[in-house]
Amino acid sequence: MLAMLGVGFFFLKKNKDADDYFVGGRNMGRWHIGLSVVATDVGGGFSIGLGGLGFIMGLSGSWMLFTGLIGAWLSAVILIPKVSKLNDQFKFLTFPQVFASHYGAKVALTAGLISLIGYTGFSSSQILAGAKLASASIPSLELSTALVIMGLIAVVYTVMGGMKAVIYTDTIQWILLLSGLIFIAIPMAYNAIGGYTVIVASVEPELLSLTNFKWSQLFNWAITIVPIWFVGMTLYQRIFAAKSKKEAQKAWFIAGLFEWPLMAFMGVLLGLFSKIAADQGMFIELGFSSSNSLDPEMGLPLLLSNILPVGLMGIMLSAYFSAILSTADSCLMAASGNLTTDIFGKFLRNKSHQSVLIYSQFFTLLIGVIAIFIAMSMENVLNLMLLSYAFMVSGLLVPILGLLFWKRVSSLAAFCAMILGGSTTILLELMTVKLPFNINANFFGILAALIIYVAITLLDKNTIIKQLNGKD
Repeated sequence: MLAMLGVGFFFLKKNKDADDYFVGGRNMGRWHIGLSVVATDVGGGFSIGLGGLGFIMGLSGSWMLFTGLIGAWLSAVILIPKVSKLNDQFKFLTFPQVFASHYGAKVALTAGLISLIGYTGFSSSQILAGAKLASASIPSLELSTALVIMGLIAVVYTVMGGMKAVIYTDTIQWILLLSGLIFIAIPMAYNAIGGYTVIVASVEPELLSLTNFKWSQLFNWAITIVPIWFVGMTLYQRIFAAKSKKEAQKAWFIAGLFEWPLMAFMGVLLGLFSKIAADQGMFIELGFSSSNSLDPEMGLPLLLSNILPVGLMGIMLSAYFSAILSTADSCLMAASGNLTTDIFGKFLRNKSHQSVLIYSQFFTLLIGVIAIFIAMSMENVLNLMLLSYAFMVSGLLVPILGLLFWKRVSSLAAFCAMILGGSTTILLELMTVKLPFNINANFFGILAALIIYVAITLLDKNTIIKQLNGKD
């Protein structure tokens, strides 16, 4: 944590303007961006969440991140070439500015608000993941105290260093996480529960299968996670930060392979190992007599705290904390960019570079504090993450696809699609309505947005025809 604060402090004086703070001076290479992308997307929330899925579903939980690979590669081929071309012309800082260039300021403001709300919630989920890990691993540490510690560390170095600090710390953090999982956590957990023979004898056969899922579940992951690669503010910031279109595309291909199969199988394996450990009675002294009495997301941290000796436990905690911080900082940067550029940009237009930089840092701090308070009121990491994802996807996916692939442009259609799509998803989630075939509410939000977008675009008298290269 001190090292991460050190990186933030190092870049504190090096950031000269908003370009430096939000898009790293637009000069970042494929490996830094690729590792930063996967660290942001998988990060701590999915690390803890994957452990919970492995606990419940076994190896089939890995398919959740297969949708991440599909999303990464699709966006590399379809999205990046078009967005990079626009970025060369407009020098964007945020995702909603892409909307501003096509639909106008009102639509961009709406997109900024949706992105701000979604990424504030996503930041909260990462802080909660870190707090769960810390409080499970260190019995004397209360969850609320852990929330404050994790939140403040992420907020402070992000406030100081901006995007360069985020990307460079992400690289360090991801390497640390991979090393910890490959060389410490997996081999020691494997030995602690008794190895292959015990694993096969201890669990139901379906937990060792890759077909232990319902098709509706796979569809729900796909409809939530694949589209985020087309609407994620954290991802657009990295496209803008890349040296070139080709560097960004290569970074996305790198990120996809790190997500699946590498991280996917390591995460669910450790979750499965924690279930076996619980059933073996490893956590009885902590009040958990079997896997049935344990929160699935707490299984992994409890396993690590029981099998790792002093020293190695510290290294492994550092690895997981690194993963959590790597996602939290990116989400804070995204939300801060929305607030600074998309919502208050008009008021800051005539301010000096230094003043804008100070406002950016203040907004990052403000969002971080709000995220900590939200985390204190939530219980499930994966649910909070997927709800935040779904809200952004259902509001923003249809307008960005319209921008990329349809010559007809209607600002009214884009605005209505954002409002109807996002609100439909959230209302269905909050009302806990039983939906057909157990399909995620996000699907119906996207469908509602698509219908209203197409209808208004065809009927709106103010619709204009644009060439897809941006010329009227």
